[in-house]
Amino acid sequence: MENREEEIRKSPEGIEHDYNKHQENPAPSEEAVTEKNENGGGLALKWIIPICLVLLLIVYLFVRE
Repeated sequence: MENREEEIRKSPEGIEHDYNKHQENPAPSEEAVTEKNENGGGLALKWIIPICLVLLLIVYLFVRE
């Protein structure tokens, strides 16, 4: 019962079990609602974006003359 309440909390439309019946407005799949996001991309982006910005600034300063 608790799992069902969690599914409803995460997706108000519920989970899609019969795609053909609701093809015009399907709800998300079960994996989209219940899958855990333990290894998100936030940590990588936190390091990649500043490094790219610094590299672009250095390239800009040298190309600008």
